[in-house]
Amino acid sequence: MRGYVTGESDAEARRDDGDTATARVTIDQSFGCEHLEQRIIRFAPGRSSPRGGQAREEVLFVVSGTGELVLGGKAHPLGPETGAYVAPGQRYEVENPGPDELVVVSVLALEADGEGQSEARSATVPLADQPAHPAGKDREFRYVVNEQTGCRTVTQFVGSIPPGRAKWHYHEYEEAAFILGGEGVLHIAGQKLPVAAGSCIHFPRLEPHILENVGDGPLRILGVFHPAGDPSMAFNVPELDEREERE
Repeated sequence: MRGYVTGESDAEARRDDGDTATARVTIDQSFGCEHLEQRIIRFAPGRSSPRGGQAREEVLFVVSGTGELVLGGKAHPLGPETGAYVAPGQRYEVENPGPDELVVVSVLALEADGEGQSEARSATVPLADQPAHPAGKDREFRYVVNEQTGCRTVTQFVGSIPPGRAKWHYHEYEEAAFILGGEGVLHIAGQKLPVAAGSCIHFPRLEPHILENVGDGPLRILGVFHPAGDPSMAFNVPELDEREERE
């Protein structure tokens, strides 16, 4: 079944005995997403059980909390709005000193990296250290995990949308997104779907849409898309704009 908007509370919680991590799969193939699997993971205080080890790339993004990503026996700091890259075959643990949960958005690429073992150039990437890039009028984005980090099959970024709406457009990539802050309405497939902080969105490849900001401040969105590339690459659909003007 194809879906567009969901949330953490809509997904089943999964936690293994002895683990600190509670995970909920929010977007996957059952939701109509072909190439990505998104989950929200809440790490309680302590050290998690080992995770990862798949033949696919995984990208993480800390929504809240602090701790360490233990990867290859080395600890890397995690804080709010820090991205992280886990290469195919790597196992990792998350150390949370507490007292609060450490909340992470994880996206797994469902397509294996056909070029063999990726070579991570950096394990963690603070968003604040990344430069801003323009993405149309009054919009901007910042790369978090991309090819410069060593990631080859997906791109992770954070975008900022000012109040108002853009024109109808589509992308040539498939995207799993998470709203970090703000209020919006997703216009897609004849529907108007409200979104807010914590909403999870599936943007199918080639599906025309508008993500409208209906709030007073910026609408901030964490996106991961496949295949990797430039998040600002969009293609307008003028006939849909003209149809709305006539109506």
